[in-house]
Amino acid sequence: MKHSKLIIFSQAGIIVFLILLLAFCSGSPANQKLLDENPEENTAEVIETEEDLTAFIHLPGKDLPVSEFEEIWAYVVAGREAALVRGLPLTDIGYFGAEIDSYGKLTDVPRRSALNFPGRVHLVVACNGRALSYFTLREGSEERKALIADLLAAARNYDGLQIDFENVPTRSAQAYLSFLIELRAGLPADKMFTVALAARTRRIADDVYDYQNILPHVDRILVMAYDEHWSGSRPGSVASIDWCRRVADYSFRTIGREKLIMGLPFYGRAWGDYSPSRALVHSSIENIINDNKVTDIKYENGIPTFTYNKNVSTRVFFEDEYSLSSRMSMYESMDVRAIGFWRLGQETKEVWKYLRLSGQ
Repeated sequence: MKHSKLIIFSQAGIIVFLILLLAFCSGSPANQKLLDENPEENTAEVIETEEDLTAFIHLPGKDLPVSEFEEIWAYVVAGREAALVRGLPLTDIGYFGAEIDSYGKLTDVPRRSALNFPGRVHLVVACNGRALSYFTLREGSEERKALIADLLAAARNYDGLQIDFENVPTRSAQAYLSFLIELRAGLPADKMFTVALAARTRRIADDVYDYQNILPHVDRILVMAYDEHWSGSRPGSVASIDWCRRVADYSFRTIGREKLIMGLPFYGRAWGDYSPSRALVHSSIENIINDNKVTDIKYENGIPTFTYNKNVSTRVFFEDEYSLSSRMSMYESMDVRAIGFWRLGQETKEVWKYLRLSGQ
């Protein structure tokens, strides 16, 4: 009987695995990153060899170069305007905070006057829900018409408008593209229209964020060359140097120098080898009690509860002036003219010593 139960569990496990596999292949930007992690498929994209990349890896004790770019962008989140310090070598700010509510309406638009910056300021509008993106982008819908009108009105107080829709379903690809085209047509010629797009190392079939399709309709594409490893992945750098090199290579060849902005992260991530936060069946609770030798079980309002301690090993990957300088000098060597940081307030202040605008 034990063997038959194990077989049934194994079959059920296979079914669950297949369901999860299909879910991961559903076409969202985060899941499409999995397609980029096969080194055999991506080898042809790399110009430099792995040995060549060591020239751009800057370690403590090494003198850091000063990297120079024609445009340097950075994001500021509404409510944290103090992160924008005077004198930073920046040409453009993406003012983050505007979103789409559950009814498809534009909300939380920050006031341009709250940001003291002499350069260009772009209103950034985010939408990260798959269902909300599908609902909002439907061609011909009243919600879409109203949203476009609200976006164009909100952009009047800004130098530009940036669309950051990171979870558009595959079936909405054409609707997303026509949405961008309609916005570009409605914006005055002196307003810059930009998009933030997921990182790619090659062209992906049925990609919502196909660079070539979007390129003719925008003034800049900021490639979010970060989250190579994310909260649900195995531990690793948010943006490893070799991965960034492949992303930049494909982006530069596909988008071109004039419209490309390479995004860089200021943030890091931590992963633990154990997370206690989950729902538990009674047999699992019994195992926890036995494994951790729990003896003190109390009752609060008639409900049993106990506390136990468990050591957790945590691994952290983060960014400092050395890792950031490695990426910046690599992008500079590739003739990238513009970079952009997510986001101000998360960085080591040392990074600004190694960055300047062209001609200054």
